[in-house]
Amino acid sequence: MSRAPARAAMLLAAIGSPGIAHAADGAHSAANWPAIITFGIFIAITLGITWWAARRTRTTSDFYSAGGGITGRQNGLAIAGDYMSAASFLGISALIFADGYDGLIYSTGFLVGWPIILFLLAERLRNLGRYTFADAAAFRFGQAPVRLSSTFSSLTVILFYLIAQMVGAGQLIQLLFGIPYTYAVGSVGLAMTIYVLFGGMIATTWVQIIKAVMLLGCATFMSLAVLYHVGFPFDALFSQAVAVKESLALKGGASEAAAAESALSILAPGGFIKDPASAVSLGMALMFGTAGLPHILMRFFTVPDARTARTSVLWATGWIGYFYLLTFVIGFGAIILVGANPAFFDSATGAMLGGNNMAAIHLAEAVGGDMFMGFVSAVAFATILAVVSGLTLSGASTISHDLYASVLRKGNPDPAAELRLSRITVLALAILAVALGIAFEKQNVAFMVSLAFAVAASSNFPALLLSMLWKGCATRGVAWGAAIGAVTALVLTVLSPTIWVAQLGAAEPIFPLGSPTLVSMPLGFLAIWLISRFDRSPRAALDRAGYVAQRVRSETGIGASKASNH
Repeated sequence: MSRAPARAAMLLAAIGSPGIAHAADGAHSAANWPAIITFGIFIAITLGITWWAARRTRTTSDFYSAGGGITGRQNGLAIAGDYMSAASFLGISALIFADGYDGLIYSTGFLVGWPIILFLLAERLRNLGRYTFADAAAFRFGQAPVRLSSTFSSLTVILFYLIAQMVGAGQLIQLLFGIPYTYAVGSVGLAMTIYVLFGGMIATTWVQIIKAVMLLGCATFMSLAVLYHVGFPFDALFSQAVAVKESLALKGGASEAAAAESALSILAPGGFIKDPASAVSLGMALMFGTAGLPHILMRFFTVPDARTARTSVLWATGWIGYFYLLTFVIGFGAIILVGANPAFFDSATGAMLGGNNMAAIHLAEAVGGDMFMGFVSAVAFATILAVVSGLTLSGASTISHDLYASVLRKGNPDPAAELRLSRITVLALAILAVALGIAFEKQNVAFMVSLAFAVAASSNFPALLLSMLWKGCATRGVAWGAAIGAVTALVLTVLSPTIWVAQLGAAEPIFPLGSPTLVSMPLGFLAIWLISRFDRSPRAALDRAGYVAQRVRSETGIGASKASNH
């Protein structure tokens, strides 16, 4: 097997895992009291918010979309809080610590998806939809086929994303409190259930806002501390990082020439994914997968109009872009302050304590001591909790709104019954998430995150884009094309080096790329186009005839305000 797929699997491991290592062989670590105190304060504040939100959550509109009353700035921060997961904070900084410049491939990929959302989706989505992206995708089509297909792809994305977050959260709580992993995962599931079950989107939004502010504050302080340490010029940051890498290579027995070459490689691309096809496929998953994540797209229904939806994206893009710039400084700072400090490494094996994904946590200790490290650990937990709350609410809306209200009740549900089903679904998803989090404790969950982005890019994004912009799109095309894209992404991921080799132990992968998006996403688009093009059914004629009304609604918003409120 070539070196590129192996390195790609390692990269996915760093990003997909939230970067918290659990104690080996069931051993429990000592309680981290600074983190526990900060954690307790955060839980108290957010439970207060949930109590406040519960008193204002009376209708399905309140539960799904906070009644459409969130401002653009608030929603932008909430989107950033939902998107900046612990995998981003810990995983990307760990990649930059290990590979330098090449670690930015994920920062760039995650960020550049937002202009796509801004210019192609945000306004149209808000004008056409009510609670979920399937509202917009199924606007002029037969409801049952499109919503069933979108439910399959959305639940696939949500489930795999949720498992990775639950495993990371459980391991983090295990470290903070020194309790068994099973109890740790259960406590995360309980907290998630309380926030979503009683507070709905209002509580989830404010938890995400608080978490975003805390995470941005931590990252800013760490970055400023690193720059202060090196004297602030960025060239000093890079030169000191190179010097540390060269020194470590010389200690490892490398020649002076080899050590110098290895150290300088952290400032140049190409040391990570050398295969252009793998790089393009990974980039496509990150860029277009962002525009198909159901828990991100549903946030555009929490604002009153399309203009505010656009404002939300601008604010979110600014905060997310700022955050990813900080991870670059944090990663290089970790090379200097963590990489050269033997206190952060196992003296017997030479491995970093907790694994490379703990680089940001160790950097927090290096610049701020135990108290700040505890605070950063608690923020990492807040990060995961905000993400799993958004995922759970998105899954609940998919079941209760897309399946029950729109398919089974044909658009005329009993609001009380729909709200009750939403809350039952939250409980079911929480139980399922805890069970799967326990089941996958010892597994590499990296492929789940990559699979979530691949499915979103191959199924949700093509269905949403073509349904809104192509007059010739038909019900069968959207339903079957989206399903084909999702299934292809699933199958090719299983056959890729990420699972077929790294997980199942095969010598060679059947599908050579770490991410399937280069094949599955074009196939999703092609399937929608081909099936729609050759569909001559009466239903297809109605679909095409409804395009003008949809276009007017999506571009002007006429009729959108009435449809967005119950």
